[in-house]
Amino acid sequence: MNDDAKTDLVSRRGFLGVGSAALAAGMLSAVDAAGQDQKLYPTKTDRSATAPGPGNSQLDAQNPDSFLPPPTDAGGVATFKYPFGIAHKRMQEGGWSREVTVRELPVSKSMAGVDMRLTAGGIRELHWHTAAEWAFMLYGNARITGLDADGKSFVSDVTEGDLWYFPTGIPHSIQGLNSDGAEFLLVFDDGNFSEYETVLLTDWMAHTPHDVLSKNFGVSEQAMRKMPLREKFIFQAAVPGPLAADLKATSGSQGLSPVDFAFRTAQQPITKRTKGGEVLIVDSSKFKVSTTIAAAIITVHPGGIRELHWHPNADEWQYYISGTGRMTVFATGGRARTMDFQAGDVGYVLKTLPHYVQNTGDTDLKFLEMFKSSFYQDLALSEWLTHTPPELVMAHLGIDKATLDAIPKDEVVVMPK
Repeated sequence: MNDDAKTDLVSRRGFLGVGSAALAAGMLSAVDAAGQDQKLYPTKTDRSATAPGPGNSQLDAQNPDSFLPPPTDAGGVATFKYPFGIAHKRMQEGGWSREVTVRELPVSKSMAGVDMRLTAGGIRELHWHTAAEWAFMLYGNARITGLDADGKSFVSDVTEGDLWYFPTGIPHSIQGLNSDGAEFLLVFDDGNFSEYETVLLTDWMAHTPHDVLSKNFGVSEQAMRKMPLREKFIFQAAVPGPLAADLKATSGSQGLSPVDFAFRTAQQPITKRTKGGEVLIVDSSKFKVSTTIAAAIITVHPGGIRELHWHPNADEWQYYISGTGRMTVFATGGRARTMDFQAGDVGYVLKTLPHYVQNTGDTDLKFLEMFKSSFYQDLALSEWLTHTPPELVMAHLGIDKATLDAIPKDEVVVMPK
């Protein structure tokens, strides 16, 4: 690790906020009172913390809490981080895709993700999935098309920050627009999902006899011989024309779909804003069609913390958009583990396990919390403690009434520095 990376790992590991600091102090004093051994924990200058053998200094610098774990970490907790940057990239003319599924991140059993790039004109071909698809536009502009359950067309343009959702079995496509196409995150409500296991139009046609296609479409068999012989998946084409032209061409006799498969986050009010950051919750109460995936878009200002909390109803699949952070996950049996996250990383927390996310950089930390659920739900530690009889809480933690009274009475979501 270089000098910049070797910042004082121990000093920045204190709990943030008055309430959290007091709780930590109370718990440590309780341990002392119990007469348990208090051993000095190695610092970055101690010989026992060095790694003089072969290693990857760049990887260590990106993961300081794995190189020297905080003293509060304990026991074996399964890895809950996987960077998209080391996922296999499927290259095509017109774009690429890479995925993080349960095969890459074994703990991620309920959800999977795909990072996809399309050039201007690049097409993710007409297809559908056996899992529902939720998407977040990371960059650029794209045109999405779909067909609702009543056979009515949907066509819309989306830009950075916009979402879309296509339920299982609903056919759709994505195409990059000017000036530089798009990059977007796809999230699926099945950890075993794979982009290699999608129903593709060209693949279907390539495996259907030409005489059957001729009878099905009412055209000559000769015309069917120009069909592709294998799937296209992603391919290059011309940039589509104006949206209005596509809407007119696809409306047909039934008209356009009344279902809006897209969601514009820029047009939505922030769910909660504090001095520490903000959260925008998007679930089926706002995005009606998204019945199997709920999300929260979290921004944590420098030094802030996504407060200690847990989710009673579903596992949490995360994607880090910008900034740097660290997350500690507390497991049963006195176990805990801390890992560091950068843009492009996937994180995962099992249902009901307590955790927090801290901004460790000097710019905003922005990430997605995703859940296989129609609704978003979480519970905060401070909320629990301040809604429990005071004497009971003080008896547990060894804190005084003044300390308990200083803890926020309601869920804050993002605590300031």
